[in-house]
Amino acid sequence: MEEKNYITPAGHARLRAELLQLLDLERPKIVEIVHWAASNGDRSENGDYIYGKKRLREIDRRIRFLNKRLEFAVVVDNAARKAGEQEADQVFFGASVSYCTTANANAKTEVITIVGVDEVDLDQGHVSWVSPIARALIKARIGDCVHIQTPTGVTEIEILDVQYR
Repeated sequence: MEEKNYITPAGHARLRAELLQLLDLERPKIVEIVHWAASNGDRSENGDYIYGKKRLREIDRRIRFLNKRLEFAVVVDNAARKAGEQEADQVFFGASVSYCTTANANAKTEVITIVGVDEVDLDQGHVSWVSPIARALIKARIGDCVHIQTPTGVTEIEILDVQYR
């Protein structure tokens, strides 16, 4: 049985948009090119045909992957936390967490957002909910200090702020 694929509404929309792009635009265009190239005759030395078939396989593989990821997707919407209906000072999936290390007095504040495994983008500070830092932060509250195992050893970090966007 497949593991649940937790994802934010924005991440779900991006995966769905990519799937529709592949199905509605890219795949039909490549099928048309392959059909035209096949009608030209000898396929063994036909670059358009060979490349088109290869690209078609890549597109089909990506479509199968996206279908499977979306099939098991569990969209987690934090609208209630944004509106203040539930406690918004505790870290859960979808939270943007500001933290700093406690060992260094002049440590800069870091901000990460806990997202699904298909949405990870370290340049934007998006980390997977299964990453070590996210696992350490989940269920902690503003002001809590948590320990995280890093390559340099155990580091203690303090949660400064939690926001749901």
